[in-house]
Amino acid sequence: MKKHLLVFAVVALAAGTSGYFLARSLSPSEAPAGQEPVLTLNSETPDIDGLLGQRRPDFTLNDTQGNPVSASDFDGTIWLANFWATWCAPCVEEMPMLSQLHKGHGEYGFKVVGIALDDPERATQFAAELEVTYTVLVGKTDVVLTGRRFGNATGMLPFSVLVDASGVIRWAHLGALSREELRRQIQLHR
Repeated sequence: MKKHLLVFAVVALAAGTSGYFLARSLSPSEAPAGQEPVLTLNSETPDIDGLLGQRRPDFTLNDTQGNPVSASDFDGTIWLANFWATWCAPCVEEMPMLSQLHKGHGEYGFKVVGIALDDPERATQFAAELEVTYTVLVGKTDVVLTGRRFGNATGMLPFSVLVDASGVIRWAHLGALSREELRRQIQLHR
């Protein structure tokens, strides 16, 4: 009996993982007002290497209070777009370090912008529990699409992109961040 449960659990996990990565390889089609976009296949996701040195994509996402925040709101500052989720262990592990860097490098005009792929209520509560000191934006499909426009074709998390004060993408990193490397990149591009 236990063997059958184990096989069922492995199959369910594989199916869920496949669905997750398939959803990340899709983009929205037009949807009627008030409805979520339907996801359709799209091969036009930019490669992050092709975006380095280019102007950052525009986006508007809601913050944890439901207020719209746009990429242009951060123009004139060096900022890190950090894509994360509450269920992503490496994301959670780097959040206290990001809060410290956000506070410690504020005099250089550096900001961290957390972009959560999660339920807004859950992400808001989670960020409050971790005492996150930086702006947190939250969404679902719109966050996936924003990540894709920033070059995250795989949808893997965490994913971070450093944008300079003129709005140009200077550095990107897929996976957990190293404090030393991130500080070096901030210093290099300020």
